[in-house]
Parts: sequence; structure tokens; C-alpha cells
Amino acid sequence: MTQQGVRWTADQVLALAPDAASRKAGSKLGAAGPWSEAGSSDEGTVWGLCKGSGSKPYQTVIDIADAAGPAYKCSCPSRKFPCKHALGLLLLWAGGEGAVPRGPAPDWAEQWIAGRRQRAQEKSAAGAAGSAAGSGDPEAARRRAERRAVRITAGATELEQRLADLLRGGLAGAEQAGYGMWEETAARMVDAQAPGLAARVRELGSIPSSGPGWPVRLLEECALIHLLDQGWLRRERLPDGLASTVRSRIGLPAP
Repeated sequence: MTQQGVRWTADQVLALAPDAASRKAGSKLGAAGPWSEAGSSDEGTVWGLCKGSGSKPYQTVIDIADAAGPAYKCSCPSRKFPCKHALGLLLLWAGGEGAVPRGPAPDWAEQWIAGRRQRAQEKSAAGAAGSAAGSGDPEAARRRAERRAVRITAGATELEQRLADLLRGGLAGAEQAGYGMWEETAARMVDAQAPGLAARVRELGSIPSSGPGWPVRLLEECALIHLLDQGWLRRERLPDGLASTVRSRIGLPAP
């Protein structure tokens, strides 16, 4: 469970994927087969060993209790965050407590967790010490944040309509329209102050006619954008950590 006592759904987990390829690879690891010694704690940590191509399994540990969003540590060489192993472990955890029982963390996971907790305490203490010297108008900052949230909501709603139009008209229309249509949509997301959505849309525009299988890749990327849109539009219903991840993917700074 998260700190709110809510176990994530598979869709919420897959919304964390950095790209469609990671989403697909992570989905394949969301079953018990490749995992051993998987477990979780009441403090919001999940860990497990995933069988790879080498002799040693990959050590994967995830902190889902951090209000700033989930944090990941994996011994695999991937530079993606989260990697496919982290996504697979979260999917396994989302499936129920049977596959990822509660218990004490192994030493390798506990060391990372303890280090994170210590750094968080030090950062909190430093922030408290500096707050007295801080300047600015909190009320004005709050109003700016609210105005930006309204613009992002309008942008996400418009993007949802664009995706619906694309699917309604057929993927062949995306190939015929060319990149210009996507660049225009990306510019609209920039106007909405949602740079993360703009970047996703530009990636979407590069997929049509990109080689064999591009319609499948286009649908996968549309699904990821749809999940991100819905995450923003329903962010008040999400666990704090997942809501923070959605904010980050949209392009907002950490609170």
C-alpha cells in the first residue's frame, strides 16, 4: 500500500513509463516468473530480484512513499527512469499482496532506503533554516500556480480531443497530415505551459512513416499521452507520489 493506503492500478503504473518501448518491456516483467525475493514494507518501499541475461539477478528497489514522486534504484545498465524492471516490479506489486508480500527489506535495499531518508531529513532541515531568509509573496505565487494549472487543464483537454479526432479519422490520416499538424499541437501545449506534453506530441509526430510497425508505435504513444492527460485531469484522486510524477511529466517543478 502507499502512504494513503491505496494500491496503484496497472494503468497508473504504466503512466510512469518514459516511452512506449519501456511500457511494453515493463509489461512483460509484470508477472511473478522472473522475480524472486520480492517484498514490500508499510513505509512504502517495494523491492525484488529480477532474472536477467547474466548470472546475477538485477536488484530493484522503489520508494513509493516520497511525496515528490516515486524514486527508483536498479542495478541494470539502463539509463531510463523508471527502467523496465522497476515498471515490472510495480506491476507485480499492483497485482496484489500475494506476489509481493510485506516483510523486512534485505540489506541491499535497506541501505538505499536509509540513505534516501537521511538525505530527505537533511534537505528538510536546510529548507527550514532558509525559509526565514526567503523573500517573495506566497499569495502571488499561489495565484500564478493556479493560473498555470488552469492553462494546463485546458491544454490537456484540447490534446485529448486531438487524440480522439486522430483515432476517429484513422491512422492513415496521421501519415497524410505530416509533421506540421503535430508541431502546431505541440505549440499549443507550450502556450498552455505544459512543456512535457509538448515534447510528447513532438515525439508522436515523428512516428508516422518511420518504418515497419509505425501504426502500432503510434497507438502505444497515444495511449501513454492519454494516460498522462487523464492523470493530470484527475490528479486530485491520485496518491501523492503518483500525482507528483504526473506533475513532473507535464513539466511542472516539484512542489
